[in-house]
Amino acid sequence: MLIIPSRNRCTLWLWGAVVSINVLASPAMAQVAAPQEGAVTCSSPVAARESADSLKQRYGKNAVVQQLPGAEGETHRGVVLFPRIKDRRIEVSFSGGAMKSATGLVVRDSAKTSVWNVAGVSIGSSLADVQKVNGRAFLVAGFDWDYGGYVTDWKGGALGKLQPDGCRVSVRFGKDTGSPESLMGDSVKASSDDVTLRKWGPVVVEFGVSLAPNR
Repeated sequence: MLIIPSRNRCTLWLWGAVVSINVLASPAMAQVAAPQEGAVTCSSPVAARESADSLKQRYGKNAVVQQLPGAEGETHRGVVLFPRIKDRRIEVSFSGGAMKSATGLVVRDSAKTSVWNVAGVSIGSSLADVQKVNGRAFLVAGFDWDYGGYVTDWKGGALGKLQPDGCRVSVRFGKDTGSPESLMGDSVKASSDDVTLRKWGPVVVEFGVSLAPNR
């Protein structure tokens, strides 16, 4: 067998036949299989250095450019991985309109469950589940406003520390039924072991990572 390389293509002389195959533009990406489920980390299923084009190259039809929801009704262009499989869907954001460098990814509760997790936390995880992973109680923002339900302070726990390769974890809690009045609004910060919060019982409805730049 003789291999004759050229840009993005290799020609193989194999048992008297000529076979020409396409290869990925990046040798590093060519060796990385596109993950289908499992742990979300600082480098998988998306790394900070990846562009929209590299994701489309790796994931093929399972990577689609779409408008993604932002805060206060705004939208922005990003890439959705597995857009047609609700429990596998991931939204990827980028810096700049050219989408050359991923800055973060989010998993939402579109299926009320997910095949992905971050540090063991997934869609549907309870306050107690997350507190166990964190190693201590944490603070949650009041509900029923644009930033409602996000963890605002991990109180020095494991989930507040930089993850390997330098990314940060974000987690949001929610529930289909409206929250008690004492837990509503942007001025509220409730501890994860608060009796009223525990009784109401919100679960994780969104999680993600903010990717470290230049990695």
